[in-house]
Amino acid sequence: MMALGHHYGKGPLSLKTIADENGLSEHYLEQLIGPLRNAGLVNSIRGAYGGYVLARKPEDITTADIIRVLEGPIQPVEIMDDDDPAKRELWIKIRDAVKEVLESTTLADLIHFESGKYVQDPEMFYI
Repeated sequence: MMALGHHYGKGPLSLKTIADENGLSEHYLEQLIGPLRNAGLVNSIRGAYGGYVLARKPEDITTADIIRVLEGPIQPVEIMDDDDPAKRELWIKIRDAVKEVLESTTLADLIHFESGKYVQDPEMFYI
């Protein structure tokens, strides 16, 4: 998703290109791209110069969107009803904090973080 985000607006990228540039297995990427396409996060372009593009702007795709597709619900541990109430409350707070960060961080933010161009609001604390 980062590779597609970096390439946004410049046409499709093949999985082979992404694999080669990132030292990943093309087969591994094939397993990831299907669910991302089915979830509407990427589109496939057919043809000799085809490949994949983001279905939405990087600013409109959150890290939570991506993680939910690839990993399932955002929950650090399964919270059991019979757990100690104090532990249960702590895990609920942790889950909610993680969800908030993932839902408020976009693919564009990650690209800016990576490039060193991200300017953090001095009054905002990020985990």
